[in-house]
Amino acid sequence: MKKIISTLIILLITVILLSGQAINRIDGTSITADSLQNRIQYLIKTASVTGLAISVFNNNQPIFSKTFGMADVKKKISLEATSVMYAASLSKLVFSYLVMQLVAEKKLDLDKPLAAYLDSALIDYKMSNGAGYQDLKNDDRYKKITARMCLDHTTGFPNFRELTPDKKLRIITDPGSRYRYSGEGIELLQFVIEKITGKGYETLAEERVFKPLHMENTSQVWQQRFEEHACYGYNAKGKPYPLFKRDEANAAGSMSTTLEDFTKFYTALIQNQGITPQNFEEMTRKQVDIRSQRQFGPLTNKDGPDNDAIALGYGLGGGVFNTPYGGAFFKEGHGNGWQHYTIYYPAQKIGIIIMTNSDNGESIFKELLALAIGDIYTPWQWENYIPYDKK
Repeated sequence: MKKIISTLIILLITVILLSGQAINRIDGTSITADSLQNRIQYLIKTASVTGLAISVFNNNQPIFSKTFGMADVKKKISLEATSVMYAASLSKLVFSYLVMQLVAEKKLDLDKPLAAYLDSALIDYKMSNGAGYQDLKNDDRYKKITARMCLDHTTGFPNFRELTPDKKLRIITDPGSRYRYSGEGIELLQFVIEKITGKGYETLAEERVFKPLHMENTSQVWQQRFEEHACYGYNAKGKPYPLFKRDEANAAGSMSTTLEDFTKFYTALIQNQGITPQNFEEMTRKQVDIRSQRQFGPLTNKDGPDNDAIALGYGLGGGVFNTPYGGAFFKEGHGNGWQHYTIYYPAQKIGIIIMTNSDNGESIFKELLALAIGDIYTPWQWENYIPYDKK
């Protein structure tokens, strides 16, 4: 009985200490863990966010890692750190990390045309899904595209050919000339890397990222073992989408993961584990300016001064901008029922992961970023992160 009482006392003391724990923000202020937790609970209720998973980093270590809300509303299953969530374009951050490993090993040159790595012309290849690059046969500009252009989204490709009126792949702007977010560019680099290494991307991700970092519930393709801990995505009215199950690895966005696993990955990334400090600096260095008024939609092609003050741009695998507290490196994820955001401030060694399974998730990002880490610089209008109280 004494042992049980002692254990309970220790647990109570731990809870008290953690709740009062100070989380440092980039401007030198701080917030207690319990204050942050209480506000998150208010935000997800007020904005009708089904579930939220968050990790905050101080000194490059996760200092606050929590989940809120539901993974499966119908079955009344709470969102947990081990709930399997669709990562959407956070998949690209993992891919970029893997690519930089190959760069460090001299297996890939960021500035060598990708066509030079292939035994045949790119336009002669057909993919397993029936797609290919035959649409580019009358446009030799594809021969200029490099790995750097794929990672900083300057290939000139659309996001995905399926989203164009005729569903054909074309080069819209000269390679290297302008930022244009493109999953097609990521898929091209994936294809070339698979040719260089002789391995499929799922195998490469397992060998180079998931196994070394002990990410036991993460995969580029859906695994049957995920069923028990599956998390559903929900629309703005709280209705579930079908469970997202990819059967083919796609570096642009097929990954399933958990808060627990992605926190392990992000810790390794910002601590430069598995990649060199020099390559991480290259990832977080501006490669191209961004002056478009929005990242997506009709204003993608219309430039303006909205983000000149923060010198918005793109690095390798993520966006970058400047603040009075140094540079920032961010990456988003967005899909039906899934809205995520990560941002890291290298000078302060402060960062955050936000993952939500709700189409309302992005509506609380502006307030949550300011509250948790003092980030009031993320270009929320450019990202279309319209606050819940402004809609």
